[in-house]
Amino acid sequence: MTERSTEVLVVGGGLGGIAAALTAVKLGRRVVLTEETDWLGGQLTSQLVPPDEHAWVESELVSPSYAALRSGIRAYYRRCYPLTAEALADPELNPGRGVVSRLCHEPRVAVAVLEEMLAPWRASGAIEVLLEHVPTAVHTDGDVVEAVTLRDSRSGEEVVVTAPYVVDATELGDLLELGGVEHVIGAESSQETGELHALDRADPLDQQAISWCFALEHRPGEDHTIDRPASYQHWATHVAPFWPGPQLSWIDVEPVSLGLRDRPIFMSRPAPGVPFDLWKYRQILSADVFAPDSGIRDVSAVNWPQIDYWEKPLLGVDEAARNAALKASRELSLSLLHWMQTDAPREDGGTGYPGLRLRPDISGTADGLAKAAYIRESRRIKAEFTVLEQHVGVQARGIDAGSEIFEDAVGIGHYRIDLHPSASRTYVDVASFPFQIPLGSLLPVRVENLLPACKNIGTTHITNGAYRLHPVEWSIGEAVGALAAYSLDRGIAPRKVRADAGEFGAYHQLLTQTLGVTTQWPDDIRRTKPAY
Repeated sequence: MTERSTEVLVVGGGLGGIAAALTAVKLGRRVVLTEETDWLGGQLTSQLVPPDEHAWVESELVSPSYAALRSGIRAYYRRCYPLTAEALADPELNPGRGVVSRLCHEPRVAVAVLEEMLAPWRASGAIEVLLEHVPTAVHTDGDVVEAVTLRDSRSGEEVVVTAPYVVDATELGDLLELGGVEHVIGAESSQETGELHALDRADPLDQQAISWCFALEHRPGEDHTIDRPASYQHWATHVAPFWPGPQLSWIDVEPVSLGLRDRPIFMSRPAPGVPFDLWKYRQILSADVFAPDSGIRDVSAVNWPQIDYWEKPLLGVDEAARNAALKASRELSLSLLHWMQTDAPREDGGTGYPGLRLRPDISGTADGLAKAAYIRESRRIKAEFTVLEQHVGVQARGIDAGSEIFEDAVGIGHYRIDLHPSASRTYVDVASFPFQIPLGSLLPVRVENLLPACKNIGTTHITNGAYRLHPVEWSIGEAVGALAAYSLDRGIAPRKVRADAGEFGAYHQLLTQTLGVTTQWPDDIRRTKPAY
């Protein structure tokens, strides 16, 4: 066992963790950043999810550091790829032309750009990155976290890292459980929260579906059919209580209206209520963006309702049950692929697309599935302040109300309240107003020096559905990194920063003037209910 010490330990190398690390080091602090996989980037990279963003993501309202990530991705394609003249000149280049985002791209490009952003700090020794390190223990003294033990997945060796500030940026809020930090899992009751869409009774095991994503290309005339997975028959015949038929089908549930929708993988023309097919939804490479002789084909990232694994939760169960759920999620994804290759109805009346081919080079794995499951819901801290549906939901607040104004806001974001199914319930997909991130939601009720920077902040099961996406996670990490640096500079605990008007004002100035972070939407946008 080895030991290291630093000023800020960030456990989890997703977008929130990277933002926290970069922010703290820019403000003069030494950082150790750890990650379970061999790729930084979390949901953007190892989980293979193109960025879900809001309508103002291309505006000056976005954090400069998040804008730098996005512009870096576009610059990478311009610098390294054989783009058409039109694509090269497009200031809003979208390499995949996917519908879900203005910037659909390969995960490894994001990995490369994130590494570029970290490179000078790593060269100076200000940031040390420990890849493939899993947290195994949190060492505490009363209300203070003193150190975290991490195991190297490759060698099995352990390292203990001590730090005055620890950031939990893990996908499942692992440090909360390891360190005995007060937290919540699953769904709260409407009696607890007063939320319009909360359950009548709390259910800790009601957790959003996970998805094991993968990348595909289509080679008509070729046969790339995979072996039939063991659970194929289950998914081909079993009908969920919220689903119109077997999950292996083009017919699914439209999340907002809960009406039936027939949306196949390839459509020759739009259909009523289905303006685009599944392939275009999260397409991450579009052949017509690149030179005709480049050999680059269309590639789509499969993160579709058909691979939502909802039968068993990951949290509140033992390790064997969690591993069984992860294995089942992988089998569901492979079952969908096999179904598409063999049994899926085609527009021409035939069945199956055997030319669908996994792209393991894009996922960075041997089997073609993403390095990690896409996690939508984490353990959540019991916070000084909890964001409720009545703070951000359009229906809960009233159509013209706009979102709640938080006096302690440290960032902004927007996404619909979007909950994928669980064993307990169907979709919840309702509109939210553009919202703020309150500092109180980043402060545990007891522990003084552990801060959340992923999906583990003080939201509810309901509002997590809006605060869990890429740019919001980045903004959370940025606020937390600045808070740790400021608290070290001032020698005070983070909760005092919120409690003292003068300290909060100085910290807020650091965010807005030094880092350029926007913490308040213009009023006309705050009251907007976007159409999507």
